[in-house]
Amino acid sequence: MKFTDSPVIELKVRNALLSIEQDNGSMHVGTSVWPCSLVLVKFLERWSLTYASSPSTPNPYTHLLNFSGKRAIELGCGCGPAGMGLSLLGLDIILTDISPVMPALKRNLKRNKPILGKTLKTAQLYWNNPNQIKTLNPPFDFVIAADVVYIEESVGSLVSAMESLVADTGFVLLGYQLRSPEAHKLFWELCEKVFVIEKVPHEDLHPEYAYEEADVYVMTKKKEG
Repeated sequence: MKFTDSPVIELKVRNALLSIEQDNGSMHVGTSVWPCSLVLVKFLERWSLTYASSPSTPNPYTHLLNFSGKRAIELGCGCGPAGMGLSLLGLDIILTDISPVMPALKRNLKRNKPILGKTLKTAQLYWNNPNQIKTLNPPFDFVIAADVVYIEESVGSLVSAMESLVADTGFVLLGYQLRSPEAHKLFWELCEKVFVIEKVPHEDLHPEYAYEEADVYVMTKKKEG
């Protein structure tokens, strides 16, 4: 699979085909589909299928695949490919982004409702707004984020939001590509203070969605003391 700037991106998840409409001419980056969202979904799909077909086979990601009864939230969901894909894998997820992106998100949720079988939950969220974070009723078992690190000014709020939203025993699942050296440096400096960071080996990604520049990270909160 090669990533393109086509107006419509298709993403096959199990037996379903999501169709995500982009607005590449928009002033907002959230109205385009970014590669890491696809990489993240297909990574989890790969190992969930392995687990389903042969549960006795050693699987290094079993701890990430038990979605039953778990709550999840996606930060900076954009057009919604990651959230929709993970919903098809069985995750109960709230998709969040800033106000200007909401029309594109809701348009795509409506477009894919027959495939999703339901209307996914959405919420407006600015990472630096503690009242909005509180309204979401954290903590969550999973915090999902893909291609959200590209502006240095927003990094502090992003890491703080991730820390506030994820449960002490929860996971941050991050699809990541270096977009800005300054944002990159600050993001990982801040993350290392609060999270234990594990990078998924590239060979563990879905072979058709293992873009050279895209990585997946699993992060957990550091234990106090």
